[in-house]
Amino acid sequence: MSITVNLYYTGQNGCAKAFAREMEESGIAGRIRAEKGNLRYDYFVPVNDEETVLLIDSWESQEALDLHHESPMMKELAALREKYDLHMKAERYESVEDESDDRFIRK
Repeated sequence: MSITVNLYYTGQNGCAKAFAREMEESGIAGRIRAEKGNLRYDYFVPVNDEETVLLIDSWESQEALDLHHESPMMKELAALREKYDLHMKAERYESVEDESDDRFIRK
């Protein structure tokens, strides 16, 4: 069972986008992607909210996610969130093996 956490970072005056850019340019995002158990770590901007950035963060297991949360990168990430004065909302999803929606997905 994999775990996906959608994190919505919201700020003012483009701070959420600047945060995501700095995460990428500083290499922190790349180091997170390279962590054992990481399946996805990608930023997106909602079309209807220019002050929010969505992070889709997926992990193979709760253990992998827990190790990530204990990693030194979390301090770097927290410092950047403070720097850009971001507020967060989180949604957590756990995968299930189910192919019932396959008929609706164009491949």
